[in-house]
Amino acid sequence: MEQSLAIWMLIGLSLITANLPFILQRPLLALPWAQKGEPARPSVLRWLESLIFFALLYGVSWLAYDVISGTLIMSTDAMSVVTFYGKIIAYIAVLAGLMFYPGWRTRHHQIEKSFLARLIELFVFFLAVGVLAFSFEMNLGNRFTQTWEFYAINGSLFVILGFPGFVFRYLMKRSKPRRAHRPVSS
Repeated sequence: MEQSLAIWMLIGLSLITANLPFILQRPLLALPWAQKGEPARPSVLRWLESLIFFALLYGVSWLAYDVISGTLIMSTDAMSVVTFYGKIIAYIAVLAGLMFYPGWRTRHHQIEKSFLARLIELFVFFLAVGVLAFSFEMNLGNRFTQTWEFYAINGSLFVILGFPGFVFRYLMKRSKPRRAHRPVSS
């Protein structure tokens, strides 16, 4: 894989995932507290479900890092390139499937996500894209050690990429549905 292709893939994926929490109204994470509009369920069940969800998310990310970073790509061999991109697509598909579960759980309810829930989703997506970025870096060569400045700048860039979704959700004026005009009878 070429470095410029990896960079553009990460920028595109970051742009998509940074806007998803703001554009989609359905929950993308199994959080341990109830969102407004969710059905009532026992607190212990919510915490257990959240713990299992995040453990699966961690396991999928760790496995993707291990598999993608250890894949050898030879630019002359088409099969190795197809295998590598297949693994990337599989990681994204499994991650999307895992994120589909909380929305499926509340599929017949009108959920209103709080701003805090959207920020947590944004942070989780930042970590997921970061895992993919680290695996690309390991695949291209040695992974470099990073300090806190690197993560602060990347986090800021990720939030800036999510700004269009924020504007769509919170700053755009929505027109209220008009009522039918009834003529006044005399």
